[in-house]
Amino acid sequence: MVGGEQLRITEPIRRLFESLKHCSLHNHYGPSESHVITYFPLAESPEHWPELPPLGRPIFNTLLYVLDEYQQPVPAGVVGELYIGGACLAHGYLHRPDMTAERFVSDSFSETHGARLYRTGDLARYLPDGNIEFIGRNDFQLKIHGFRIELGEIEAVLGSMEGIKRCVVIAQETQCGDKQLVAYVVFDPTRQHTTAKELRHFLLTRLPDYMVPNSYVVLNDLPTTRSGKVDRRALAALCVNAAAEYRRPNSPEEEVLCSLFAEVLGLERVGVDDNFFQIGGHSLLATQLVSRIRAMLGVNLALKAIFETPTVGELAWRFVQPDEAALVRS
Repeated sequence: MVGGEQLRITEPIRRLFESLKHCSLHNHYGPSESHVITYFPLAESPEHWPELPPLGRPIFNTLLYVLDEYQQPVPAGVVGELYIGGACLAHGYLHRPDMTAERFVSDSFSETHGARLYRTGDLARYLPDGNIEFIGRNDFQLKIHGFRIELGEIEAVLGSMEGIKRCVVIAQETQCGDKQLVAYVVFDPTRQHTTAKELRHFLLTRLPDYMVPNSYVVLNDLPTTRSGKVDRRALAALCVNAAAEYRRPNSPEEEVLCSLFAEVLGLERVGVDDNFFQIGGHSLLATQLVSRIRAMLGVNLALKAIFETPTVGELAWRFVQPDEAALVRS
């Protein structure tokens, strides 16, 4: 029986349980304010176990609700905050009436006087089979360029990619004071590593572009706290040098593009090999870049060209060998 950090089925775990023929694995979930409240038995052969098993179903005398920001139930498949009710709840926090009032709220679904619900702060959704899937923490939600982003949702999609052992996504401030998403990835050492371009392409086919990280950092392992959970503060303190070694422009097109990249991003200089999205760019700034390229170079550039060829050198090559679907000279 396991609990704590989200359960991830790795190859060593599969091999262990393939050798332990008479042992079964149960995924449990429950915060300190309630203890264990759900279970999910992994009953089939380990080769068929999902990489990220769901939390499962509530145990006896426990009520679980997935609610929206107005504390109303959301349909199956829709992400909301997980609320806990029933006999399992603690009375509250010792000498912290303010915190107790904030996290333990009235249960409007119960006819029992004084019934309460605990707000877990965990994001989840009901699956069609009735099991509950963990998505992430609502305190990992943030807004970037007006879009609400759930880091846990990005991590779940990225973690589903073959060859990725573990991953974490955080928001970091860029040189121009903006925020960008950075993905920290640990690859399975037995599989071939994937490039940043391939990771980005994988996510773009499954997520809107504003949820796709700008930078990808490969680590041997993720830093953890004493309790074994991912230390996000330690990740934020890591120095991410996303820019490549500076290389001067070698053509008039590269010179203009370097100047426009720097102007749009608010940087002193940009080299030929610098990646627009890794040095602070995002979809809104990419739109500005396309507009300025049109004004300065007389080129009608499709927005997707910036995503497909995000360095000055790659983009300048399009002017020499233009792709008719992405570039049309005016």
